[in-house]
Amino acid sequence: MIGHTENEITVDAPAGFVWTHLNDVRSWPDLFTEYASVDVLAESTDSVRFRLTMHPDEQGRVWSWVSERHWDEELRVVRARRVETGPFEFMNIVWTFHEEAPDRTVMRWTQDFRMRPEAPLDTAAMTDRINANSVVQMQIIKDRLEARRRTVVAFDDVPANTRRGGDLRAMVTPVTSGSSSGFCGAVRLAPGETVTEHYHPYSEEYLYVARGRLKAELDGEAVEVAQDHALLIPRNVRHRLTSTAAGETLAVFQLSPLAPRPELGHVDTEPGPGDAPPADAPAQGERA
Repeated sequence: MIGHTENEITVDAPAGFVWTHLNDVRSWPDLFTEYASVDVLAESTDSVRFRLTMHPDEQGRVWSWVSERHWDEELRVVRARRVETGPFEFMNIVWTFHEEAPDRTVMRWTQDFRMRPEAPLDTAAMTDRINANSVVQMQIIKDRLEARRRTVVAFDDVPANTRRGGDLRAMVTPVTSGSSSGFCGAVRLAPGETVTEHYHPYSEEYLYVARGRLKAELDGEAVEVAQDHALLIPRNVRHRLTSTAAGETLAVFQLSPLAPRPELGHVDTEPGPGDAPPADAPAQGERA
């Protein structure tokens, strides 16, 4: 007899958001109530091997094993197996994520397995246990992911991006909050500090100066943006931002719509601090 289970739940969040968080195995102790720790042993762009350790059971026993996951992000399918099978002869798992609507994702877990003859539970009993536990854990994950979409994000909650200059933080994003039409954040600049020139092929940028003053160079034309003033930066317009205030400048930005993939969202046209010049960058001062 082969054990087979199928369980699904609908999460009120975009599929990309659910996919990202469920495939970050390091975060599983914050998503599942049954896992105490995850130790990543090896990983690549589309796979991970890791040791999963559970909280002690009613008898104080701690269960731990090594699993391996491979995924196809385009199809949003994950295939996994236990490498250290323990009481199982084998355990194969398939997770799928189907976007039913822009903010509704059907998450489905399928498991096929067989228990060893000496295992404490036979295959039929383990099937019942997995079905019961999956319902509980899926509901917990749904509640926690939906709550994350409503979490207030502080400037210091996310890592700094200093590659183009300044201290830039993308705060409300598809990853942090499941935004589906754009993202926003803020950048802090010291007097005279610059965010180097770049442009956005897919997104408009809305810029608001909350403190200080900026000089914005748009395709080589400079405009001043004072405190409590805002500026639209259209798609494909090259722009460089420089703080012209005596103290720190704080600017809030929003970009919309999203690029098809994050790495396509920004095109650099001059090197950032410490970078080598891009191979196709124009000479300083040259504009398209």
